[in-house]
Amino acid sequence: LSSVSHDLRTPLSVIVAATSHLADNGESLAPSERTGLAREAEREAGRLNRLVGNLLSMTRLDAETIRPVKEWQPLEDVVGLAVGRMEKALVGRSVSVHLEPGLPLVPIDALLVEQVLVNLLDNACRHTSASAPVEVRASRSDARRVLVEVLDRGPGIPEDQLEAVFDRHRTGLVGGSQGLGLGLAICRGMVTVHGGRIWAENRPDGGAAFRFTIPLEGEPPALPAEEVEESAAREGAP
Repeated sequence: LSSVSHDLRTPLSVIVAATSHLADNGESLAPSERTGLAREAEREAGRLNRLVGNLLSMTRLDAETIRPVKEWQPLEDVVGLAVGRMEKALVGRSVSVHLEPGLPLVPIDALLVEQVLVNLLDNACRHTSASAPVEVRASRSDARRVLVEVLDRGPGIPEDQLEAVFDRHRTGLVGGSQGLGLGLAICRGMVTVHGGRIWAENRPDGGAAFRFTIPLEGEPPALPAEEVEESAAREGAP
């Protein structure tokens, strides 16, 4: 807990300040001010909820009790759910999703991969300006792997910290923000139990790129004929 004390205190302080101000001065505040304070408290409560979830997940990873229940899933569904969960935190940003046409089904535990994406999106929000764009991409890395990327336009990562950012006790300054919490360590653990790899790079034109791979092991189930026709129609649609 001491390694994530900053991450615990920050949202709690905002929630206490916002709700106290509402309780003491709510009647004299303009409706827009009351709504703004309530939204701020809600946003930070969501952040705190994600942190508590990460603490529980790290405990399970340490105890080796996380066993991915893999099913063949379309990545677009998992990406959509993750972006939806982060909708409030992403307000004010341009969020673009690019999925390579014809991506195969992937054998994953959808809940675990969704949490990886949520943590990467949360990390991008925390270490970039409030209006900085965020991108999510997915493509075939090669015949046996799918590559997923979360890209930002922040200050990037010092070259000597590109690997260290995934350490669970990382509490140094990165991009001017203190503490990384457990989010990136959780990402590494959950990608690892899938047999994949995760790493960070600096983008040549500015910003950071977090990338992970998912192995394509086994053969996906055959789709019913009507689903094949629907998929072909979607891919051929303008």
